[in-house]
Order: sequence, then structure tokens, then C-alpha cells
Amino acid sequence: MMQAIKINHRIIKEALRIRKVEEKFLQLFSQGKLNGTVHTCVGQEFSAVAFAGQLKKKDFIFSNHRCHGHYIAFTGDVRGLLAELLGKASGTSGGIGSSQHLCHHNFFSNGIQGGIVPVAAGYALAGKLKNNGAIGIVFIGDGTLGEGVLYETMNILSKWEIPLLIVCENNFYAQSTPQHINLAGDIQARARAFGIRTFKGNTWEPELLMEQSAEAIAFVRDQQKPCFFQVDTYRLNAHSKGDDDRDPEDVALHRQKDYLHIFQQQSPSYYQMYEEAINQEIDAMVEEIFKESDLPIEKYFQPSTRTDDREWKTLEPVNKRQVELINTFFQEKLVSDERTVFLGEDIHSPYGGAFKVTKELSFLRPERVFTTPISEAAVVGISNGLALNGFRPITEIMFGDFMTLAMDQIINHASKFHHMFNRKVNCPVVIRTPMGGRRGYGPTHSQTLDKFLVGIDNVKTVALNTFIDPALIYRSVSSEEHPVIVIENKTDYGKKLLHTRPRNFTCQANGDPYPVVRISPAVSAPTLTLVAYGGMADMAASLLETIFSETDLLAELIIPSLISDLPLDILTESASRTGRLVVLEEGSPFGGIGGELIAGVTEKADVKIRVRRIAALPVPIPSVKSLEHLVLPEKNRIIQELKESF
Repeated sequence: MMQAIKINHRIIKEALRIRKVEEKFLQLFSQGKLNGTVHTCVGQEFSAVAFAGQLKKKDFIFSNHRCHGHYIAFTGDVRGLLAELLGKASGTSGGIGSSQHLCHHNFFSNGIQGGIVPVAAGYALAGKLKNNGAIGIVFIGDGTLGEGVLYETMNILSKWEIPLLIVCENNFYAQSTPQHINLAGDIQARARAFGIRTFKGNTWEPELLMEQSAEAIAFVRDQQKPCFFQVDTYRLNAHSKGDDDRDPEDVALHRQKDYLHIFQQQSPSYYQMYEEAINQEIDAMVEEIFKESDLPIEKYFQPSTRTDDREWKTLEPVNKRQVELINTFFQEKLVSDERTVFLGEDIHSPYGGAFKVTKELSFLRPERVFTTPISEAAVVGISNGLALNGFRPITEIMFGDFMTLAMDQIINHASKFHHMFNRKVNCPVVIRTPMGGRRGYGPTHSQTLDKFLVGIDNVKTVALNTFIDPALIYRSVSSEEHPVIVIENKTDYGKKLLHTRPRNFTCQANGDPYPVVRISPAVSAPTLTLVAYGGMADMAASLLETIFSETDLLAELIIPSLISDLPLDILTESASRTGRLVVLEEGSPFGGIGGELIAGVTEKADVKIRVRRIAALPVPIPSVKSLEHLVLPEKNRIIQELKESF
């Protein structure tokens, strides 16, 4: 028997507007006027109205690929959404993000499942630190329950009491796979296991859902704690624009159960009146939008320009270890800048991190230093959210090897927000990590993985060395508006600045924000251009005299700090003079920075240059010292390869 309609007509009209917008999208797509894909929430509209529609303007939402309803209910920006999917410059993301990637008035969406949850948690944590009373909602689907980062984040949400409401729209399918195939156990029990309060409702009783959602929102706001809401619902269309493999009888049954269908049957005159008015509004918008222009390429893509300050200045030694210099800068930064936040595993004092870089920080500003669980993906995601919401997070990954666990947050979130959302936001997150071998830590704690980091668009990758004061580097890092990864070599921590000074060579640096170091023969012209960075730089400097005595090659050593944007002009000028170019790197050679550097120099040079890469052997780094010595580029092998090459 069909239930009687009791709900406020305003709510009916909001849900119907969402449906009609999405039906228009499907119509336009069938006509070939939309590019990409469309994931509709037809059948789920009352979830959007109940949650997104009851937030305050100061609150925020993170949503997923099925985000149109949430967007309309929260922002009311139907025109911006239509223009976005039609690929116009007036679209909410300039036509760049299309259906899945929207940003407007504290609304953010991304098509990556699970990854939005820690970003939302970080955004909510920023609001809590500001004490502005804002809360947020992150919408996930039941398919997202298979993502590990969700559980990493729920643990942190509970322990840190972050005011975020997770709304799980349970439509019983993960794309085309029925829930009983992929999902074990109870949905709410997952959140309860972390001590998070849970609620449950459904979209077939929208009046009750409005009351339940208001209660959950009030709980998060009043208690400043997280909660989890399971909304049982059913999407009446396919996952996206493609085939629908679900049982047609099951879909038909839920169409009859759909609340808007019931309203249409019971109040046909009202339904027709609302539908006609909404359709006229949408059609008028679409007709107007079609006349607009697409975003011009120059407004989307602006090539980065590298500073190349050729004023070389002599470097002087500093009688302090690198780790002391980094720590001193961080202490000063934490005290002087209220936007600075530190996150990482075991960084609270008295321990102060595995390599003591964060020593004393938690004593200085305990409210802005967060020691975290072993949850690299969630921690970097939370840092991304903090950065989006006005803070300057500096996040430590205990060992560089563990960066792989956070790559989704770096590649699919931090690096993309600025351009994906048409330059509306910046994400100035700093991720710093120690890398390198020669400590006997073995295969999973000794790798140099820089080649996997330098190719990430819109992310700067910097390698510290023992010639440039790390405070100078970190001052430049702190002024960036986009993500930066800083690599700190483990063996360099204990070394004093410029402790290696080869005789009969000058040691200079240029004035770039990320200085290039040049160690040149004091009198004679060099006959070899040697390039090293990070932990290899100190070894290379210590070899300059030996290289001359063993090979008769007089090397000019160039040490870049910014390895994601190499100083090709400086390198090409030197290599063109010497006719020989050798790159030393601690990672394995194939696909590495050495290959990229040599390719760049070869493209720019007008003369023939003989080249060589000297790198680690392409095997896991062993712990035993004798084998580690053989796998990593060491002094004797470097000299031998130079002899063989030239």
C-alpha cells in the first residue's frame, strides 16, 4: 500500500530540482553535448537535502563522484553546475573538473574513493583549531567501506575528537557488484569499533530522515566530536552512463518505492507544476550557457618559471649539525607563525621523532603538534585538509620508504586541488622525510625513492645537502603555495654544514630560492661536470681530489637543491665547457633523475657531450654492511666507472 505524503513541499521541490538537473545531464549526454561521464544520484536526492541542505554557510562538505545532489543542496548553484558539465569557463571549476570535481563555497568533491575522508578530517580539524564553530560532512558510499584509509581516519577522528559527520549512502551496490559479494559484517559496527556514535535512516522516509540528520548534525556541532550516519537508499539509474546489470525487477520495485514517484501519484497537479517550473528554469540556463566560451588554455596552464640568480657567493662552514639547524628553524617557525602545524609518528617530546628533528616542538606549542598513529595515508590527507583551510602543515614521514603509503594523497589530491578547482584553492602542504642507506636498515628502510616523487605535477621536490643551511631552504619552502616534498638524507643529519671542503677548489652557491652549489677548481679549467644531490653530494665533494689523482679529470661539482626542476642552464653551460657529464644518484638508475637530467642537458646543448650515470644496483638494499657497500655507489666504484668511461 502506498504511503501518504506528509513532508514539507519545499523539501519535495529541492529533491525534484536535483533530479531534473541530472535528467537534463543524461539528455545532453545522449545528444553528444557533454564530455566524460555522469554519475547520477536519482533515487538518493533526499539524502542530499537532509544533510547538505541543513548545514550552515560556514560549514563545509566533501563529496565523491556522485556529488551533484550534495552540491545543489548545499550551494544552490545550479547554473554553475550546468556550466561545469557543459565545459564552460563560467562553470564552478571552469569546465576542468566536470561531473566529479567541484569546488564552490566550502564544497569540494573528488572522484577518488576513500581519499576524501582524511582531507575532510583535516579541514574539520582546522576549523576546530580556529574555534570558529564550523563542522563538516563527508559523503561516502558503501563501496568506500573497502578502503583502508577510511579506517585510519576514523581512528584519528575519534582520538582527536574532530567534528566531522561521515554520511555513508548505502545503495547496496559498489558500481555493479552487489553488496553481499564484497562487504562483510555490519556497516555501523565499523564506526562503533572506534568509539564513534552512529545513526541510521533511509531516503524512503524523508520526513524522519530530516529529523535524524538534524540530530546528527547537532551532535557533531554541540559535542565537537565525529559521528557516522548510515543512509539506506537506492540509485534508480546505472552507476554512470553505462549499462545497468542489476535485476530489472529489483530496480522497478524501488522505483515504485521512490518518494518522488509516490508524490507524483498522490499529488499529480503539484508535481506537474513544480516539474514544469524547474524544467523551464533549467532549459533557460542551458540555452544561455551554450552561448558562452570555454576556458582559454592560458588561464588554465601557466608554465612555472625558474629563478636563475647567477650571483655566486662563497659558502662558509657552520659549526652545527644539520639536524640542529633544521630543528632550530622549526622551533622558531612554530612560535612565530600560528598557521604552522606539525604532524608525524612519534614526534612528541621527549622522543622528538626517530631522528630528533622535531625535538622540543610539542613543549613549545602542544596544541599544534600532533603525534599520529601509523597511518601515513590518513596523516598526509589530514595535512591536505589543514592546508586547504588556511594552515601550513609540516608532516613527517618517518622513513622515505613509507612515502609509498601516502602516494594517493599526494598524486590524486594535494597536487591536483589548485588546477582541478580552477585555481580557487591552494594546498601548501609540506611533506618531509629522511631517505637513503648506509645505516644498515635493510630493504624497506634504506631506499632512495626520489624518482617516484619528482614527476608529480605541481609538486616541488627538494633534497637537502650539507652545503646549504637547511633554514634557508625551509624559508623558501614555507613561502610556497603548493605542495612541497623535502628529502633529508639520514647520514647527513649528524654532519656539520660544509664540513667537506676539498683543497684547491672554490665552493659557491647562487641566489636562487633553492640554491645551486658549485664546487670548481680554483685555478685550472674543469674537464668533467659532476652532478650530485642530497646525500651523494657530500661523498662527491670528498672525492674531487681523488678523482683528479686517479683519472686526471678535474671535476666541477654541481649540487642542485630543487630536483623536480633541475637547473638545466647551469648544467648545460658547464657540461658544454667540459664535454663530459656524470650524474651520481643513490637510487637505481632506470627512470631516475640522472636520465632526466642527461636528457635535458642533451636537448639544450649545441655540442657533443659524453655522459654517464652512476647509481645504485637495481636490487633491494641489503642490511649486511659488505653487500650494502656493493649495492650503493661507493668511492671505489665511482672512480672505477670514471676510468672506464673516459
